[in-house]
Amino acid sequence: MVARARRSRERDRPHAAYQNTWGGLHLPPAPMYDGGPHYFQPDSPESDSAGWWFEAGPQRTAVPFTFMIGPSGEFGIQAEGARWAALHSTIEGWVEALALADHASVCARRITRLMGDEVDGVDLDDYESVLEVMGLADTWWRGPDSLVALYTGEAKGLDFPGARVAVIYSGLDEWGSTAT
Repeated sequence: MVARARRSRERDRPHAAYQNTWGGLHLPPAPMYDGGPHYFQPDSPESDSAGWWFEAGPQRTAVPFTFMIGPSGEFGIQAEGARWAALHSTIEGWVEALALADHASVCARRITRLMGDEVDGVDLDDYESVLEVMGLADTWWRGPDSLVALYTGEAKGLDFPGARVAVIYSGLDEWGSTAT
């Protein structure tokens, strides 16, 4: 009985920690993934050889994947057929990416969206990675007058390279505000 109670507590720790920190936080719509989860609300921890997994929260629309928190705290999507795509190495990274997308969409003079093979033409040689988003499948890059968001989670999770998206926010100053 004691061993079973201990296993139960160990199983619920990541779930409980997530709920204590993030549970109920309503999120702005994400520019991709049909808006992302509506709010953070963990559900049904499950384990496998990698560790514990649980749902991050309810999605806004019907999508062919679930928003999940991975065994190491990654935020990502789990598609049918057990395909996992970690989008950000932490939940904070997802939240930072949402905030950056919101800010960039308001401040940019021009927003360009490229899809599929067009993404291959994006040259990031003069860009620096935006570390705050802790990107894995989804990354952000800062250039002299623009921000670039690369979204590859659906392409990886659904094994569909045509789902890759680059969003280029142009006309920004060094602080990411509207250039004068």
